[in-house]
Amino acid sequence: MKPLDFFQYVAFLLIVAVLVVPVGNYLARVFSGETTFLSRILRPAEKALYRLMGVSADQEMDWKSYTYSFLAFSLIGTILLYALLRLQYLLPGGPEAKYLVTPLTPDLSLNTAISFSTTTTWQAYGGETTMRYWTQMLGLAAQNFMAAAGGLAVGFAFLRGFVRQRTSSLGCFWVDLTRALLYVLLPLAFIGSLALVFLGVPQNFMPYVEASTIEGGSQIIAQGPVAALELIKNLGTNGGGFFNVNGAHPYENPTPLTNLIEMLAIAVLPAGFVYTFGKLLDRPRLGWTLLGVMFTLFAAGLLICGTAEQGGIPQVAALGVSGGNMEGKEVRFGIGGSVLTAITTSNGATGSYNSMHDSFTPIGGLVPLINMLLGEIVFGGLGTGLYSMIMIALVGLFLAGLMVGRTPEFVGKTIGPPEVKLILLYSLVGPGTVLLLTALAVTTPGGLAGLTTNSGPHGFSEILYGYASSMANNGQNMAGLSANTPFYNFTMAIAMMAGRFALAIPALALASHLAVQGRRPTTVGTLPTDTLQFGVIVLGTAIIVGALSFLPALAIGPIVEQLKMIGSLR
Repeated sequence: MKPLDFFQYVAFLLIVAVLVVPVGNYLARVFSGETTFLSRILRPAEKALYRLMGVSADQEMDWKSYTYSFLAFSLIGTILLYALLRLQYLLPGGPEAKYLVTPLTPDLSLNTAISFSTTTTWQAYGGETTMRYWTQMLGLAAQNFMAAAGGLAVGFAFLRGFVRQRTSSLGCFWVDLTRALLYVLLPLAFIGSLALVFLGVPQNFMPYVEASTIEGGSQIIAQGPVAALELIKNLGTNGGGFFNVNGAHPYENPTPLTNLIEMLAIAVLPAGFVYTFGKLLDRPRLGWTLLGVMFTLFAAGLLICGTAEQGGIPQVAALGVSGGNMEGKEVRFGIGGSVLTAITTSNGATGSYNSMHDSFTPIGGLVPLINMLLGEIVFGGLGTGLYSMIMIALVGLFLAGLMVGRTPEFVGKTIGPPEVKLILLYSLVGPGTVLLLTALAVTTPGGLAGLTTNSGPHGFSEILYGYASSMANNGQNMAGLSANTPFYNFTMAIAMMAGRFALAIPALALASHLAVQGRRPTTVGTLPTDTLQFGVIVLGTAIIVGALSFLPALAIGPIVEQLKMIGSLR
């Protein structure tokens, strides 16, 4: 690994670690209803929104009401976005119709609407050849805010299940949604978007520019309100790009500095939310223990992926080409910036890639794939990423309890048979969805028709990657898979909804089970959850569960491809 790349990785992790405490403290104050430095400005708007929705700041919901509200909110957002996409031809403004060459068919519109309402932002289309400016602003950018706020609200409801005692209430979805929008997403997106405009990201409604190239040819340079979509797609762990090549486009991500800002936007809020968890439980060491596991996995991903990409491809090196695998990567970011983005986006439920992962080495591409298959337990999606890590921790506690013959406890709450069933249900949704849909795709004409570029192990990896990304509500893809077909538009939508709702429902149900309990006192027989030992248990559980679930699929995809590349297989 090059020293400059190593410095970049260390600097990024240090910045995230430094920001964890202030961000975590702020989130705790916001969702506890305490006064913040923005309260004087935003409190009138908050109260006005409560009156408009007919709710009270003191209103509480049980887990079923909270879930119904979350589902209804998501359904309404999906329907409205679908209608806007189908009727976008009625919208005024640019770009000119001649540039919109990808038709918004019913199946593509449905896929896109579900994609953005679940924070997946899977894009089976090129933004600059499909969407009008107002579609991007009124539809996609707005849904990025709404879906992200919904995820943050659900994450905080899940957290309350561990904090509260002897109550069936988990808060009010509409109150949490309002606070997430007003106090977290809107201020940060506004400041961050202005910073991006200052650093060269355009925000305009100009027509596309037709330019002459040095060779004498013609080039169409797309324009549009890019900055408005750019910051919130990262901040809300959404990921949908204004342009087809996403963060690799110089308008979306012009410099290494903008790349750093956008990657911090992905990681800092979810990392801070883990600290919030420990703070509200009055167990800050537990928060740092979980963060330690996350940082360890993140650093391991950087090391493995970075080493693989710097090592390059033997067949290319034999031609006298040195310098690692630069295929599919932007020169302005190099291998180091591309790897940092690949690891950050695949861990953070944000498909805002700045390089083509289809061109990574097999092992280099394996790392972001594993990150998504593990449920993005490192930082993860905004709010929702926390319960992925907690579920892994609870599986580890359950296994440790079996070995010592004790009923497992976590932060004073008993993990009995009802809770274990919900945890196992949560744990099976991801592997069941991804593997079943992948099997369907590789055994049917509709699925195989998407492999227009590659076949064999790499083609299998492209399909597996697509469903893993959809299930993880991530949205990044390998470009070799042609996914804009009815088969993939519908099956990817199923994976997206499973990743959003089939995980949130058991998570909220588990939170309710724990909230009604009291808190048992710590005894000599209680397994400490704020120690290095517990961190090792969580880390080992994540690796073991992931290997048991997905190793056979990985073996016939990227692992076989790696062996063929180095000449071990023919």
